[in-house]
Amino acid sequence: MLNLTAQNIKLNGSVANKEEAIRLVAAGLVANGNVAAGYEAGMLARETQTSTFLGNGIAIPHGTLDTRDLVQNTGVQVYQFPQGVEWGEGNTAYVVIGIAAKSDEHLNLLRQLTTVLGDEVAAEKLAKTTDLDEFITVLSGKSSLAEVSADLVTLDIDSSSLITLSAINATKLQEKGYVNQTFISDVLASLPLELGNNVFVSDSNKGNQANGLAIARTKEGKTLVTVSATDDSLQAHLAKLLNITNRQKLTVAPVEQILAIFGQEQTACTTESAAPVASNQVVGTFTVRNEHGLHARPCAVLVQTLKPFAAKVTVENLDRQTDAVNAKSTMRVVALGATKGTRLRFVAEGDDALQALEALGKAFAEGLGEASSFVPEVADTIEAGSAPVAQQAPQAVASEATSANAGELEATFVIKNEHGLHARPSAMLVNEVKKYNATVQVQNLDRDSQLVSAKSLMKIVALGVVKGTRLRFVATGEEAQQALDGIGAAIEAGLGE
Repeated sequence: MLNLTAQNIKLNGSVANKEEAIRLVAAGLVANGNVAAGYEAGMLARETQTSTFLGNGIAIPHGTLDTRDLVQNTGVQVYQFPQGVEWGEGNTAYVVIGIAAKSDEHLNLLRQLTTVLGDEVAAEKLAKTTDLDEFITVLSGKSSLAEVSADLVTLDIDSSSLITLSAINATKLQEKGYVNQTFISDVLASLPLELGNNVFVSDSNKGNQANGLAIARTKEGKTLVTVSATDDSLQAHLAKLLNITNRQKLTVAPVEQILAIFGQEQTACTTESAAPVASNQVVGTFTVRNEHGLHARPCAVLVQTLKPFAAKVTVENLDRQTDAVNAKSTMRVVALGATKGTRLRFVAEGDDALQALEALGKAFAEGLGEASSFVPEVADTIEAGSAPVAQQAPQAVASEATSANAGELEATFVIKNEHGLHARPSAMLVNEVKKYNATVQVQNLDRDSQLVSAKSLMKIVALGVVKGTRLRFVATGEEAQQALDGIGAAIEAGLGE
């Protein structure tokens, strides 16, 4: 989560125009030791290239690539302007968040910010509140996180391992902003407490950032409740776990009844969820070519490309396995956290759906407003309904791949760890994979599992790997071969054991 204090937040500011606002923010970043003098010029230059207005009264000015070397420490400087600042194109900014980030750290900052600021109620509070503590609470996301929600419930898991359930719960809590990596490591290293009736509970006193309960249940009914707690607010929920009837319900009940146990209505967002591809839909899968991923400028180009079309378009990050979101919302697209090489899946529906994705494919091929020499190993595709691939975009990329499997490299390794891939060796494997600019998937050949992302700790643990298991890795990208070589060496060395 963001490290927000009175030092990097200024309320009730007043300026004549956005240039003055950017200069104030830049001065704050310098004063806080985030950047060296001169970063202001990059922030002003960035604004002339593409507006950094996100929506909901929020602007996020930041420097250009040429001024990234002036960043000393990643951080933010926040100014609130209750009277508003004209930000161009009829947009008014009430909260201006200056961002300084090294490398691709800005994508993580943007993803966190947009997750919070996508809430119109939260944005309105940020624009008007005079209470610094409330401002920090809202911007950090603590007030927008439900203690129990359908997003934190996972049912019918094909595993009986408590480690698998712990990994699933902890990862969901981290993705939603309840905990950090320290929490995950500690929970995976701890033995859950058995409450009875096949219900278990786990928690940690490390890395808690917001109050929340995650619930994972196997097909056989084994249920794990993982608790993130920053204060005593969850005591009433936890007391319900001491009731035998409630525990019995947890092992069999559907999501809505589980939420009812804790007095919650189902709040999971369904308006933007990806539905199965229908005959009236067009699906496009494109690779991000941009050197620094989908930061503000390429996101704006992506959205501007789609807005002239009437078609409804959603997008999901295939590599992070995110939910589908509105592709015409800059805030939602930024929050996907797409980096160079990321595969994005767009689903368009409407009379001009095909035209929309054809235009988008062309925009991706041209770098979304930025120069790029990156050539994906796997060709972009556009598919209409259940019909075969209708187009590969662009032609230059299509020529690199002659079939669906072109550009893929694979290798099979045998796990030697005495206790299989439990928490520690799984984490070692994921850390090894993340070193490389490549998309890597893995399959448990002995269980004939589906290919899953080898960069997801949850997915690795869920494979149920024991000593002697054969794992098949499939890699694509610039460093595919290096990734497979590194994985093989790490497995041979025992993955830290």
